[in-house]
Amino acid sequence: MTARTLAVTSGKGGVGKTFITANLACALAARGQKVLVLDADLGLANLDVVLNLHPKLTLHDVFTEKCTLEQAIVPAPGGFFVLLAGSGMVEYSRLTPEVRENLLRIIEQVKPRYDWVLIDTGAGISDVVLYSVSLAQDVLVVATPEPTSLTDAYATIKVLAMQQERRQVGLVLNQASRTGEGRGICTQLGNVLARFVSARPGGQNFRLELWGEVAADATVRQAVLKRQLLMEQFPGCEAAQGLKALAGKLLA
Repeated sequence: MTARTLAVTSGKGGVGKTFITANLACALAARGQKVLVLDADLGLANLDVVLNLHPKLTLHDVFTEKCTLEQAIVPAPGGFFVLLAGSGMVEYSRLTPEVRENLLRIIEQVKPRYDWVLIDTGAGISDVVLYSVSLAQDVLVVATPEPTSLTDAYATIKVLAMQQERRQVGLVLNQASRTGEGRGICTQLGNVLARFVSARPGGQNFRLELWGEVAADATVRQAVLKRQLLMEQFPGCEAAQGLKALAGKLLA
């Protein structure tokens, strides 16, 4: 048995990708799953900030063999595990052979030990981001209702469908202003994608699927400012219910 691997990515920064990843991991752990979150936002990592962790060892130390993989994996609030990345390291801004080999090696080593490996990628379509996504079985794109976010989400999904030949991409709408907003946006994006992706050989089988929506909720900002998980601090809020539903859909 090996873990199910899920890359969580976004077309642009600031849409709540890391927030979604961390709280989804918490929701999966609450359902009895053994979860590892790998911070693959190399060079601009902030998972440690979201979780209020102060790591002594990071992915960089594993890459440079200053510590073992086991030493760098630490428990996080919420009942899951994390492998954190360093921040401000320019050497990880491009996909070198070393970065490629190390990421692949680490993913293969951790897969037998967990039920889920969530890969929190950087934003955009750089070679490092696309390679990180390629290491996962499934991909979840996080977007908000703003036009710039949707435009960048569309560009990202288009690249994943055409370059990586993905047959399915999941979408989660964060900061939804009303129930059902995500379905309408998913339909709109899907229709536009169909004009380009479906026209290519094999593209007819591509499907953009709404996996969840997380409501715009004042408690989210409170949890983020406190560096605490929404699932633990405000488990009954509307946004937390959306995250629980997302976890349930993934497990189903």
